Amino acid sequence: MSLGTNHIRLHLPRPGFTLDVDLRLPERGITVLFGASGSGKTTVLRCVAGLEQAAQARICLRGQLWQDDAQGITLPAWRRPVGYVFQEASLLAHLDVRGNLAYAHKRAAKASGRSQALLAVDTAIDLLGLAPLLTRATGDLSGGERQRVAIARALATQPELLLLDEPLAALDPARRQEVLPWLERLRDELHIPMLYVTHSVDEVVRLADTLVVLAQGRVQASGPAAQVLAQVDVPLRLGDEASTLLHAHVAELDTRWHLARLAFAGGSLWLADAGMAVGAPVRLRVLARDVSLATQEPVHTSIQNVLLCTVLAIAEDSHPAQALVQLGCGPDRLLARVTRRSVHTLGLAVGQPVWAQVKALALAN
Repeated sequence: MSLGTNHIRLHLPRPGFTLDVDLRLPERGITVLFGASGSGKTTVLRCVAGLEQAAQARICLRGQLWQDDAQGITLPAWRRPVGYVFQEASLLAHLDVRGNLAYAHKRAAKASGRSQALLAVDTAIDLLGLAPLLTRATGDLSGGERQRVAIARALATQPELLLLDEPLAALDPARRQEVLPWLERLRDELHIPMLYVTHSVDEVVRLADTLVVLAQGRVQASGPAAQVLAQVDVPLRLGDEASTLLHAHVAELDTRWHLARLAFAGGSLWLADAGMAVGAPVRLRVLARDVSLATQEPVHTSIQNVLLCTVLAIAEDSHPAQALVQLGCGPDRLLARVTRRSVHTLGLAVGQPVWAQVKALALAN
């Protein structure tokens, strides 16, 4: 996957901090901007869209310069081929769902001068499962349905980049779970890059291909989501949500016990069978609090998932009684949250082999 043609560099002084980022984006998939409120996430999106002007900027997507202050190039917002999804859907109340999508497509075609759509409205309807809703008035939609229409409307503008600013923040948990599978489908099937702002770890684990951690306007960490989540030297401060991400596939089904064995580069884990097909790719989320450590191989234990790993790092956790231990399981990484007393009692040290007992894990897709 090339990272060379999608480049965002921004410098913008703001009250309390200065936004100063230099990002290389993959050519497809979701790059999540993660950080506390006020870290500059939304400002990045607004500058990319041309809604806010950075003091210094260079924005290049797919080899096309949208902005380069050194060369005096600045495309106005209306000429930038972006689709923007906000927290609130803000649909046109006097039009039904089909009318909202058609209006967005018509405006985009007029602004761009392109006679052929890069992404047809029909494709957006299919990707978001909107066919049953096309004749519905927007006021009759649920919050989740409204946000799916808002995303489809952004796609109907034929974007070369999709910007999503906390699109699930205004939804209750049930509606959020309703929309997430559709976002996963966009990630897997769209051939355009997406910038996604959130402060939800659940959304990071389920959606992110690339993760950028922002604090006070600066990049603290950036890279493949699984690698960044497993780091112990960046200020994620996730508390009980500290977790790692494993990319696996269904290797075996145990029909007697209704279990599935999920294999990844560093080993395999058993999980309750959720109707998955052998060979299907899956994402696994392992919470640090659900990983315990042993210096001898456990026997006569109810915990089914035990992995031989190596201690890579030991770091302070958010509470002084606890520590985060980074583990290497082959090329994969896990985090274990244990007490500092356990670190002392077990004599844990970098380079030491240990057995990680995974007490619980969950599918992240």
